[in-house]
Amino acid sequence: QVHLVESGGGSVQPGGFLRLSCVSSGFGFSFSGYGIAWFRQAPGQEREGIGCIGARTAYADIVPSVKGRATISRDDAKRTAYLEMNSLKPEDTAVYYCAADPLLCSFYTKRPLPVEIIFGRGTQVTVSS
Repeated sequence: QVHLVESGGGSVQPGGFLRLSCVSSGFGFSFSGYGIAWFRQAPGQEREGIGCIGARTAYADIVPSVKGRATISRDDAKRTAYLEMNSLKPEDTAVYYCAADPLLCSFYTKRPLPVEIIFGRGTQVTVSS
């Protein structure tokens, strides 16, 4: 069973930078064959996908709301994906989740998601002065 753990959240001042990690584990889980997406859920709002990196590629799709401020990367040898964001704003405050699915990048922005996917438990990011 696939298991995802996010880390790196915390309190950040506006204009600051964050780097989140998503570490995967699980018997028979070929990390490199899975797309990894980052989602976030702000208080009182739906969970939204903000970016996705495809399987066996360095290409990442980033949604317009964070494009230019967010970067997604992956290290398949470490079974880890990363989300980096700069110029943080108070509206970036949310619980950030990673998720995995072989075809995730083709549907991660859809609401509702067309299939059940595996999420981590999330990591809280608070942007405040």
